[in-house]
Amino acid sequence: MAITGIISGLIIGIVIGALGRLVIPGRQRIPIWLTIVIGVVAALIGTAIAGVLGVADTGGVDWIELAIQVALAALGVSLTVGLYGGKRRSR
Repeated sequence: MAITGIISGLIIGIVIGALGRLVIPGRQRIPIWLTIVIGVVAALIGTAIAGVLGVADTGGVDWIELAIQVALAALGVSLTVGLYGGKRRSR
């Protein structure tokens, strides 16, 4: 994979992760790096699902694919908040 592919994957992961985080109401107590990882994974899985459904290659913006990716990112963020964010740090 070329460096441009890695950089574009990270940018897409940031956008998808941020959109997934915005869909979930309230404050999420997870680090930004974890949101990026969730976004990258959601983008990859969402693209695969859109390919299976046959909606990955449309003319213009692939809104259905984007909706699938954001929904997966929102699901990933909410599950992660339940597991990771629920832990309180004692001082």
